[in-house]
Amino acid sequence: MKHEGLPKGEIAPSVGNDASDLAAAGDQLARSRYQLGGLSGKLLVLTIVFVMLAEVFIYVPSVANFRNTWLTDRLTTAGVAAAVLSETNTIAPRLQEELLRTTGAVVISLDLGSRRSLIAMSNAPFEVEFVVDLAQMTPLRAIVESFRTLFYSGDGLMRVVGAGQMGLVEHVDIVLPISLLQQDMLAFSGRILALSLVISIITATLVYVSLRALFVRPLLRLTRSMDFFAEAPEDASRITAPSGRNDELGDAEVRLAAMQQALSRALQQKQRLADLGLAVSKINHDLRNLLASAQLFLERLEHVPDPTVNRLAPKILATLDRAVSYTQAVMSYGKAQEEAPKRRLIALTRVCDDVAEVLGLPDHATIAFENRVDGSVEVDADPEQIFRVLLNLCRNAVQALEAERDETLVRRIILEAERRGDCVHIVVSDTGPGIPANIKKALFKAFHSGSKAGGVGLGLAIAAELLKAHGGEISLDDAGQGTCFRIQMPDRR
Repeated sequence: MKHEGLPKGEIAPSVGNDASDLAAAGDQLARSRYQLGGLSGKLLVLTIVFVMLAEVFIYVPSVANFRNTWLTDRLTTAGVAAAVLSETNTIAPRLQEELLRTTGAVVISLDLGSRRSLIAMSNAPFEVEFVVDLAQMTPLRAIVESFRTLFYSGDGLMRVVGAGQMGLVEHVDIVLPISLLQQDMLAFSGRILALSLVISIITATLVYVSLRALFVRPLLRLTRSMDFFAEAPEDASRITAPSGRNDELGDAEVRLAAMQQALSRALQQKQRLADLGLAVSKINHDLRNLLASAQLFLERLEHVPDPTVNRLAPKILATLDRAVSYTQAVMSYGKAQEEAPKRRLIALTRVCDDVAEVLGLPDHATIAFENRVDGSVEVDADPEQIFRVLLNLCRNAVQALEAERDETLVRRIILEAERRGDCVHIVVSDTGPGIPANIKKALFKAFHSGSKAGGVGLGLAIAAELLKAHGGEISLDDAGQGTCFRIQMPDRR
């Protein structure tokens, strides 16, 4: 016997295989990233770079200050010694050589205000390339000239002028080899560099260890938890347990756990729905055979010369025809698609009467049915599909009203409709207990029943899907008493 309905692959998808593939893809992605440099390695490199960058900002003013101090010391030494020696009329050549050797200068002179005095001078020829006036030295200029000295190449000299430190000496003027200052500045730079490296390594190590403990390890734990959960997302025991941290990572753990719980419940529900779809597909064939047999029996009854049988048999036969089509409609819903509506212009009040006939409302003992739809209201819709929409809504109302035990309660179902421009507005209301607040948000989703015992939650979902195929919509109006559904059915464009 041929099995009719959805293919097994469409009804019961393999959720576990998808989760395993996702976990494997995540592992492969993680390995490829770690090969390019993990977060820990990048953190270490960035820490060292930033510490060295900070040291550079410290080094630049430091080397400029070292140069100014070095020049000031040479001027002070030369100025004090020269001022003492200038008290005598003549300076012995031996003292001049000693003064030049001590200061490293090739020329030393004093400005006494009224006259200038040449204290000492070597016999070597010289050419001055830099002139430095410490009295006019600004911080920015000191930095620029420091790097000019560092990158100088050659055997030139520099002239340095500064204020005198004692007596009548106003200015001290010396000429020094640039290489002498350059060598001391390079030595100072080397010491700063070595110290910066030591500080950078120590700081980077401390920062790296701290950040790894505070951030990297918790992130690795989250990653392992996600991989562990992805192996079997239906298993609630694999949900990440928050560590209780009172920071952003703790908040991420809480949100991840909540997301995993929601995903686990959704996968469990989808698996149950897939199993249900498989069971329905197995039952569908036999059910349609039984309904077909009932149709054959009714066709024989139509030839019985009984007025009651002749009156009821066509209605029962039409109901069986609808039941056969509904078995196929359930399978169509499992495919997440309905047959495209075959729209015709129909009289809405007659459709409402047919719904009442199928539900037995005209002769119902306790429920009053009012069809207030005017005979002039015509709707552009698929006759069978609009019938199913109204049937589902009215059946829900009947079941809710029949569940009421208090005989004093009013039990009434009302159908109303009016045309507004190119759209027909339909209202289906009852005097029942209303929709529970806990299911209102998921009212039009499949398998979210909760308003009546034994319901599976497909009626409103099917109604919403059929109306959406027409370009219409359905909504719950809970402003009044009971339950009220409003339908908007637009004409074809």
